Amino acid sequence: MSSWPRPRHRGPKILGAIVVVLLLVVVGVVTWAHIVMIGDRGKALVAWRDPAISITSTDHSIVMRPTGKSTGTGLVFIPGAKVDPYAYLYKLSGIVDSGVTVVITKPTLNLAFFDLRPLTTFTKDAPGVTRWFVGGHSLGGVRACQLADSPDVAGLVLFGSYCAGDLSHTSLTVLSIAGSRDGLSTPQKIASAKSLLPSSARFVEIAGADHASFGDYGAQPGDNTATISSASARRSITEALVATLR
Repeated sequence: MSSWPRPRHRGPKILGAIVVVLLLVVVGVVTWAHIVMIGDRGKALVAWRDPAISITSTDHSIVMRPTGKSTGTGLVFIPGAKVDPYAYLYKLSGIVDSGVTVVITKPTLNLAFFDLRPLTTFTKDAPGVTRWFVGGHSLGGVRACQLADSPDVAGLVLFGSYCAGDLSHTSLTVLSIAGSRDGLSTPQKIASAKSLLPSSARFVEIAGADHASFGDYGAQPGDNTATISSASARRSITEALVATLR
């Protein structure tokens, strides 16, 4: 007498396949996140060799301190997505020369939205600072907006970026710098998000600067081509920062 075939237990095989796919996705994301846009070594060395600046590196930040008189003001700066933190040394060195301390973060997996560490993780690296600003470039600026609504933060600095949340109710001192040639965070996109910032926010547009002009890491996909030099962009950035952080 024949019998019905026993059903095969396919559950473990399906579960195993799902686990393998998830592992491959995680490995792929981690690998992708670690392929960063490397900073221009020559530009970074300009900051390293500046006698007015002391630079130290930790496992989570790069700290740039003035070797002369400090203003007591500090800026925690968050890099753009997958951009080498050292790519911002040259552009931020001008503000350090003026007496401001800068702490550049090293985001988790090189992506600001994965970095859930509190602002104090980075402000602790410069205990002598008494007045803190937080800022960032591109996606780093979006993360900076999330950290800015705090009684410990005096102001917000945005490089080619804009907020996703509403900060218009705050008393923050805000500086938003755009590049006229920015193909990613275009001046139009920045203007559209203006209502999310306090009415006193200051907006500066650097003629000829593209998205990558806020750092030194080469061309970025989707961006336009800058028509000004890195040195010219640095001068404009420094001028705007000095006027805001003084």
